[in-house]
Amino acid sequence: MNVMRMLRQPFAALSAGLVIVVAVAGCASGPKDESANWTPEKLYSEAKQEASAGNYEKAAKLYERLEGRAAGTVLAQQAQIERAYVLYKSGEKAQALAAIERFIKLHPTSPALDYGMYLQGVINFNDDLGILGNLSRQDLSERDQQAARDSFQSFRQLVDQFPNSTYTPDARLRMNYIVNTLASYEVHVARYYFRRGAYLAAVNRAQQTLQEFQQSPSAEEALFIMAQSYDKLGLSDLRDDAQRVLRKNYPDSSLKVVGGTIKAKPWWQLW
Repeated sequence: MNVMRMLRQPFAALSAGLVIVVAVAGCASGPKDESANWTPEKLYSEAKQEASAGNYEKAAKLYERLEGRAAGTVLAQQAQIERAYVLYKSGEKAQALAAIERFIKLHPTSPALDYGMYLQGVINFNDDLGILGNLSRQDLSERDQQAARDSFQSFRQLVDQFPNSTYTPDARLRMNYIVNTLASYEVHVARYYFRRGAYLAAVNRAQQTLQEFQQSPSAEEALFIMAQSYDKLGLSDLRDDAQRVLRKNYPDSSLKVVGGTIKAKPWWQLW
């Protein structure tokens, strides 16, 4: 009996081991990659179809596989740049920027470099830049305009390096919009400070507007805020200088300083 028991124990251990091996093997055999045997051309075609159908997440995965499978080819470059686009469309801004920045760095002589710069600008570009798109309860001083500035830099690089690119005219339009929006943002922050009695801070933001965005429509109001702030600070000479520049550059301006007393306009109350 003891001999039989000894013979059974190794057999039982072996059986248990086989069960474990089978179980592990079963777990390892997950869903098959249907694209495993696809040619790079097939992968690209399928990725394009998924992107056209709005299945951006699936398209991004296919482009990623294509980039690895077609490494060193023009098709791999195309996969990189199109993956950046579908990531952008799917709302993955950080990943999209990383992808397009990698493309620009790795392929500085690519025929698609102008599009890469344009796409980099578009990813950072936002139709709600600044506060003009959507006024909220968030303090203006807390809003981050870095994405707008990054977008502007990408478009400016495109315009400088590829003045005849297909994407340059649109880049110029977006640059003008960004400049006006950033200038407007600075003026709104200056106004924010003025209304809270932080007159020196208001002057500084107004001056920043004039230094960086002198040709923008917001320059007029920046001068007005400077005159207002200097008046509140009791700096009459500086107030008069700001008012003189305002009248010289904007003779038809409705923003006036009368008899040394600055009159705020009804539209001043935006929030």
